[in-house]
Amino acid sequence: MATYKPVVVQAFPKLGERITQDTVYWRGYKTPVQIKEFGAVNKIDFSPVPPYNYAVTASSRIHIYGRYSQEPIKTFSRFKDAAYCATHRDDGNLLVAGSEEGSIRLFDISGRAPLRQFDGHTKAVHVVGFLSDKYRIFSGGDDYSSNLWDIPSATEIVSYSEHTDYVRCGCASKVNADVFITGSYDHTVKLFDARTKSSVMTIEHGQPVENVLLFPSGGLLVSAGGRYVKVWDVLKGGQLLVSLKNHHKTVTCLCLNSSGQRLLSGSLDRHVKIYSTTSYKVVHSFNYATSILSLALSPEDETIVVGMTNGVLNIKHRKPEERKEKSRKKRQPAYRTYVKGRTYMPRQEDFCVSKPVKRVLRKYDKLLKSFQSSKALDAVLEPPIRLYTPEVTVAVMQELHRRGTLRSALAGRDEKQVNLLLTFVARRVIEPRFTPVLVTVADIITDIYQPVVGQSAIVDRQFLKLQEAIGKEIDYQEELLEVLGMMDTLFATFTKKRATYLEENKSNGLTETTETNMNN
Repeated sequence: MATYKPVVVQAFPKLGERITQDTVYWRGYKTPVQIKEFGAVNKIDFSPVPPYNYAVTASSRIHIYGRYSQEPIKTFSRFKDAAYCATHRDDGNLLVAGSEEGSIRLFDISGRAPLRQFDGHTKAVHVVGFLSDKYRIFSGGDDYSSNLWDIPSATEIVSYSEHTDYVRCGCASKVNADVFITGSYDHTVKLFDARTKSSVMTIEHGQPVENVLLFPSGGLLVSAGGRYVKVWDVLKGGQLLVSLKNHHKTVTCLCLNSSGQRLLSGSLDRHVKIYSTTSYKVVHSFNYATSILSLALSPEDETIVVGMTNGVLNIKHRKPEERKEKSRKKRQPAYRTYVKGRTYMPRQEDFCVSKPVKRVLRKYDKLLKSFQSSKALDAVLEPPIRLYTPEVTVAVMQELHRRGTLRSALAGRDEKQVNLLLTFVARRVIEPRFTPVLVTVADIITDIYQPVVGQSAIVDRQFLKLQEAIGKEIDYQEELLEVLGMMDTLFATFTKKRATYLEENKSNGLTETTETNMNN
């Protein structure tokens, strides 16, 4: 009896992923650590001084975490309602936060009770921060106002009421101690100077502004709102430099790395995109489980912390560089020890013993061996094979067609199984490596299940999707043929002109030679 030959799965060349320096660098982070907070994480802020602890604002609490700690080392919970936007001062000694009740609280990192409380907003304060002189605080609230506060006297210096909607983000200039910026849901970003009574610049973003970021040089401003991340030149009066649309949902947070050469953006589409600040192209991206609300990168780029809508804090630490220790080399056996006996040829009187190799068959091969065609097809339509190795599914279909049992394997299926088959075929039929086999499969499925069309809305929808996919592919093929025809015409014209040019040169050379001989 002949032995069974397993199904031969045709190997196709895989397109290699382009590995860049950024890919290697950003993949150099460990498996993330996850911490569950009490509510959605609306702000993460790293202390600018070692040991680079970070403050996490969620619900009505502010937790201070050490870089490698999974439990908070300090908690500020003196809030009646939700807390917002806990931010460190440049020296790392003070922390300021807004709240839902409209007050601003200033904390000492080493204490627990607030040092100062600033009251002046009539609604929730979602954005607070320190100016670079360390003695003033700016704030923005849902009462449409942007205020400036004096820390020593705990009094309001100036209040700006130029926005017409909630003020939800802001930042301060590190170059000029009097300049701060706010972004609002009225689609505008305003630049304020504490020495003036009104804003000195207004930038129209075009979407509700969720976050703003100022480059360390103070010349470039980044705004995020809707699906757009826009970069503006402040020194040129707010001129738009580039508009990025790489996210599928609202962009909620922005961050720069320590060198300012990479810009990070987080979005509700669960992705963090990393851009080069020279070309503004995406150089890498991270994928997370749920929508992202906040993002922070440690001052030495050693830790990435992401806060999500479900209250989960995702922390990635950079892998330490491996140090190659010089160890004493043990003496290895001589080369002849490894190659001993490899070139030995058995003699005629020798008795050779060969170890039988047991071939392990896969599930679909076992079913095909026992002529269970329908079950073999079911085995290769399971999600791990169907989604990640579709070439195996197509190879089994091709084998069934060769045996003449493909029609019987496809027949007699219920609504769920037919829907699964049509989904696979509609998705993969446009791939050139699978097209010859799947066109045959689609033809047989249509022939078998044509009498029941109209009885199931799900199956009818999949048939329409298959028709649409094949129709689009035919249109693409026709357009490609037209392009090929145009290119053939161009190449033919170019070749004809070149041949004519060469003939003219030859004839001119011959004429000149004849005239020279006649003169002589």
